[in-house]
Amino acid sequence: MSASLDSIVFLTVVAFLWGVTNPFIKKGAKGLENVKSSSKFGQFFKELAFLVTNLKYIVPFIINQSGSVLYFLTLSKADISLAIPVTNSLTFVITAMTGWILGEEKIHKCWHIICYLSIFTIYNGIYMNCFDFQILIWE
Repeated sequence: MSASLDSIVFLTVVAFLWGVTNPFIKKGAKGLENVKSSSKFGQFFKELAFLVTNLKYIVPFIINQSGSVLYFLTLSKADISLAIPVTNSLTFVITAMTGWILGEEKIHKCWHIICYLSIFTIYNGIYMNCFDFQILIWE
């Protein structure tokens, strides 16, 4: 079964929304470990208040959750065997690239070729899954 173009586009948009916002959510949550309270109940509400009032956290979180709503709506039309691998693998790649652009993690020079090969392999797998390629087995 071949995937419809609109499903592929929506799943790619979801992956982009999730992947780009993940590093920003991580950055926005910095300082959460410094929030202290004497009880677990109080700790929960102080942490919740810290996150909800922190624009550096809440804006990317809302964008991320809009991606979740779009994903939910797209699942009604998309093939589940396509939706999960496409969205998750693209989210992983986009998160890694966004984190790298933001200076989150430095990749050792020896690992560059492995990273590029992994990204290439993920995109090829998605392409093959989206367009329903058949592997020819020679007898």
